[in-house]
Amino acid sequence: MVLDFEKEKLERELKKLKPKRVLIQLAEGIKQNSTELIEVFNKLGIEAIFSGETSWGACAPAVQEAEALGADLIVHFGHAEFLKIDFPILYIEVRDILNLTPLLEKSLKILKKYNKIGFSYSIQHRHDIEKIEDFYKSHGKEVLLSKKLGHVAYEGHIVGCQYGGLKAIESQVDCFVILGNQFHGMGAVLSVEKPVILLDVYNNDVRELSGLRNKIIKQRAISIEKFRQAKNVGVIMEIKPGQKFGSPSYILEKIKEQGKNAIIITMNELSPDKIMNFYNIDAFVVLACPRIPIDDFAKYPKTIITFKEALVALGIKSWKEMLKIGLV
Repeated sequence: MVLDFEKEKLERELKKLKPKRVLIQLAEGIKQNSTELIEVFNKLGIEAIFSGETSWGACAPAVQEAEALGADLIVHFGHAEFLKIDFPILYIEVRDILNLTPLLEKSLKILKKYNKIGFSYSIQHRHDIEKIEDFYKSHGKEVLLSKKLGHVAYEGHIVGCQYGGLKAIESQVDCFVILGNQFHGMGAVLSVEKPVILLDVYNNDVRELSGLRNKIIKQRAISIEKFRQAKNVGVIMEIKPGQKFGSPSYILEKIKEQGKNAIIITMNELSPDKIMNFYNIDAFVVLACPRIPIDDFAKYPKTIITFKEALVALGIKSWKEMLKIGLV
């Protein structure tokens, strides 16, 4: 795997912005490249500090951390801009330089029965999208990129909590092809009803994800039922700018209407250890990233559900409605 950190762009933008001290956020898979990147900042005489906190996405820019350090710029590597923040942030998306042709050829067998493909990609592969479209078109496939809706940065771009762009084209395609990893594929399969095929770049694998959809839906149904039976409930909200899903006051009111005891809890980042300290709480609603309850189902000893799932558990929405809307 060869990564292009767009150093020319980085140097050009830094010269233009003239920061004195920067906080650098690196996506988890590229923290190992920190010593390579520091050279650019040293060359320009810029003081650079690397954040050691988890960086799951551009939904969680380290603004509070940067302000506490007196930084005048955040340089965020590995994700595209997710939302406008009242703090200077430079996004360097990072390109993954790969020969995708063998993986695309491998996908043709599973795509044999589909003519119209809805296509989405993780940000590291945006530079290859024209080649990908040309490849499929040369094999008789019609390719339609997912729409630029919500907080995605580009047409065809996919992020973990934004799948409206796929749903917008669902009626026009026979299936969806996701170029990325299991994280992106799982979110897609929980959001659309058409078949989802994952091109798993880093495992060199192509697979259809309907079995995964059925497994996750069963897990979520179990969690919703356990929440219904809970007496003491915690509503967890995160303070990060892009980690706000649902109204705490609204869901708190609806929970109390069901005769449950409820408290609001704030966290910078949710973890199993943190919720275990609230040993008297039977179940939790997470108003932060909706992928936490879904992806980390097995990690949490207590029931945690998303805002959408809470609406089902409290009788505000039906399970059928929720599946139609999408769990993510």
